[in-house]
Parts: sequence; structure tokens; C-alpha cells
Amino acid sequence: MRVLWLLMIIGVLGGLHAWKQRPQPVVLQPDDPRVHTGDNRIVMLTASWCGYCRKQQSDFEHADVRYRTIDFDSAEGKRAAQALGVRSVPATVIGQDLVRGYDVAALDQKLTPLGYDIY
Repeated sequence: MRVLWLLMIIGVLGGLHAWKQRPQPVVLQPDDPRVHTGDNRIVMLTASWCGYCRKQQSDFEHADVRYRTIDFDSAEGKRAAQALGVRSVPATVIGQDLVRGYDVAALDQKLTPLGYDIY
């Protein structure tokens, strides 16, 4: 009988723990570019001095990707970088996903469902 009670207590505690660990909805800051991207828009945080930014922009232009850029060194860029939690560029928001750096595998994975074949 004690074993049965012990198992019941463990089950209830496990259920409570699982309930507390459920995913919480993401609350975006007003300056976060994901507020305006919806599920399929693209925003790239760039800088004029960044070679990888220029390379990624060139890739996007050759593939006719529709995207918007935000200058990392501008006031809007600083707020966007802080909201995204990034300290380097390029940082690309695709829908609600963030790709940090010039990561062609991650960019390809996120852009292919949108109909872009870049890499």
C-alpha cells in the first residue's frame, strides 16, 4: 500500500513539474523586427563595414529575395539589435526565426519553404 501511495505522489509531482515547464508565449519588444515580419517577411540587420553582410545581400539580390535592411549603426539598428539580443551582423530575421551570422545552412533551411533557392 505504501508503494502505491509513493507512486501516486511521484506521479502528481511529475505532472506538476511538467505543467510548470510548458512553453511560455514569446513577448516581443516594440523595437524587435519580428513584430513586423509575420510568418514570411525578411529583415536583415547589416553594417556597411561588414563583408559577410555584403556577401549575403549579394546572394539575396541574385536570387530576387524580397527583404528589408536595417543599418546596425543607426539608432533603429541599435534598438533592433538589443531587442533581438545580437551583438554582431549579419543578423537575419526570417518570419519569426533569427539566423545569426552568415550561416548558409540555416539561411537555406529557412528560405527554402518560402520558395527561395539560394544556396
